[in-house]
Amino acid sequence: MTDIRPLTAHRHRSGALLTGALCLTAAAAWAIHHGFQAAQYGQHSSRLAVVWAATFLLLAAQTVMYHCERPRRTTPRARRRLDALHAAVLLPVYNEDPGYLRLGLESLLAQTRRPTSVHLVDDGSTTGTYPEVRTWWLATAKSAGIHTTWQRQPNSGKRHAQAAAARQAWDADVYVTVDSDSCLAPNALEELLLPFAKPRVQSVAGIVLATNARANLLTRVTDLWFTTGQLTDRSALSATGTVLVNSGPLAAYRGPVLRDNLAGYLNEWFLGRPVMFSDDSLLTLYALLRGQTVQQPTAVVFTALPERARHFRKMYLRWMRGSTIRSVWRFRYLPLTGWAYWTHLLKWFQVALSTAVLGCLLIVEPFAYGRTPPASFIVVPFLIGWAQALRYLSIARSDETLPGRLVTWLMMPLAVIGGWTVLRCMRWYGMATCARTEWGTRKNGAEVALDTPALEQPAPALPDDDTLRTRLPVAKLLDPDTEQTLTLPIPRQRTATPLPERTA
Repeated sequence: MTDIRPLTAHRHRSGALLTGALCLTAAAAWAIHHGFQAAQYGQHSSRLAVVWAATFLLLAAQTVMYHCERPRRTTPRARRRLDALHAAVLLPVYNEDPGYLRLGLESLLAQTRRPTSVHLVDDGSTTGTYPEVRTWWLATAKSAGIHTTWQRQPNSGKRHAQAAAARQAWDADVYVTVDSDSCLAPNALEELLLPFAKPRVQSVAGIVLATNARANLLTRVTDLWFTTGQLTDRSALSATGTVLVNSGPLAAYRGPVLRDNLAGYLNEWFLGRPVMFSDDSLLTLYALLRGQTVQQPTAVVFTALPERARHFRKMYLRWMRGSTIRSVWRFRYLPLTGWAYWTHLLKWFQVALSTAVLGCLLIVEPFAYGRTPPASFIVVPFLIGWAQALRYLSIARSDETLPGRLVTWLMMPLAVIGGWTVLRCMRWYGMATCARTEWGTRKNGAEVALDTPALEQPAPALPDDDTLRTRLPVAKLLDPDTEQTLTLPIPRQRTATPLPERTA
């Protein structure tokens, strides 16, 4: 049988220390430099000096906060309590690529702390019913001692699929939400549950990396931008227990967070229309209203990122529309006495400040006053981006070498330019069109798929059929030792046990 090497990732302690030292050094140099520059920049120097001072203080505070984040650890006694929890995985499926679905299910079987139960809901997929994956999974999960259900319902949306899955484990202590293309690192679930040793913690976010990070330039830059954001913005919020948005590929919630709010979760309306997306941020808001929401940087999941610009545009616009709607609810429902309200307000202040500074330097000053900003004013954001992206280098992946990660890190200026231009315009457009509350993707099938070449492998023989052969999906990984691409078939286990009837 082929030796399967699972996708894994871990944080380097030396990398974290190096990141902190370099970020603080760069921040100090940046502050000194702009103090001199602002003092010499025309008659509006005092106004710019105030802007740069405010920006520096925000960045410095964020840098200190995200370096204060630490992975949650616990005592042996508390770990035994965590091991006794009923952790139910909720897995909605809609027009997913069978290869990615199978890869994710394989990763659940490989967990160091397996889930108590796994509940899949096919939300009326129009591209197939996954008969081979279903047959394999039901038999394999049973032999592994994992209680599982697989049901199909008319298309109702991701939230309703999650609710149908949750009803199969109504007494669960923790609900773990994953996407149908999520591939968990072997210790992801074990690490994800550790923060629940503290009663005040109501939800935990995992770290999301791209399975297909090296597919093309778009996925590489997106993975860099997205990972850096999690390890800076979200890590800073996690240090205060006020993570605002968990990621769909991997998050966990205490059972009452979902059960007590299920009616509202399934019936969210905005401007007279039902909201079909932004489910992760709504569950996070429910958790925030009950206690702390944190990130566990040692709980890693891999997911498929868009490989085409059109798919990325739809995804990002959905995020921005959902972010706008969720911001309205946060301002309305979060208490003024909590950190969450003020960190949320501060994030919007940062967005407004950065947009105003960009417009002033690149539009108002040149066209209204005939002054162009010094070149250093343009270069500094790239330096800040590189400094923050050092956090990206602190994560070692099993399918990528350090030189490969360095090449990706050097692409940070592309992410900065994209953030200044395309993403900023899409953010404001998404805000202006937030009333469009439909999902917008996967209507015609999965946009990303694992390679499935015409490769045939012998399957384990059944007693009555020793000639059976089956076509296998494959995953392509980079061997970090030889730097050669490995095409790894994902084996399908066969069993002579009769397939149980569909579980309701």
